[in-house]
Amino acid sequence: MIWPVDPLVLLAFAPAALALNLTPGADMLFCLGQGLNSGPRAAMAANFGIAVGGLVHTLLAGLGLGALVAAHPLAFDVIRWVGVGYLLWLAVQSLRAPVLGPDAAGQGRAPWRAFRDALLVNLLNPKVILFILAFLPQFVDPARPVLPQFVTLGLVFCLGGLLVNGLVGGFAGSIGRRLARSETAARWLGRVSAGVFAALALRLALVQKG
Repeated sequence: MIWPVDPLVLLAFAPAALALNLTPGADMLFCLGQGLNSGPRAAMAANFGIAVGGLVHTLLAGLGLGALVAAHPLAFDVIRWVGVGYLLWLAVQSLRAPVLGPDAAGQGRAPWRAFRDALLVNLLNPKVILFILAFLPQFVDPARPVLPQFVTLGLVFCLGGLLVNGLVGGFAGSIGRRLARSETAARWLGRVSAGVFAALALRLALVQKG
């Protein structure tokens, strides 16, 4: 059997990827916000949306499209500002969401909406493109087919993200479900979630290409 990536390279890549997954970032904060606001199911759906977005970025990078976007400042900025706008829209939606009360704790955003939002936020973050283009090629052997290596490495990286972000989102979701039994706490959860989305929007707005 011919492995797309040398097993020894995978052994070196896996712990490096997991260490990066454990570093708090936009993906982890997004799952945290979804868990607090809408419960563990929404957090896990968002987690899968982020993973799918990461795989799409990896596939595009392997095909060379990611490098094309990264090389053109206008395309980079358009994607970035659309992402900022979408995150701000999510922040407003969190503030305007109705308070569910004790009988509907944890029944905020539907899982499919959480998946969609996470997928779009990930795809509209050009920083992910730059990260993949900077990190994955370090483990790619040019003597082997490039695309299968990108896909394999991307799968390993996304699996680590699923594990880490899933634990964070699940823990936040269990806390959010308890707090949502109080109308006052539920209002504050909406504000916290809005603050998370606004902070992510600011973070993305300040991203520099270089």
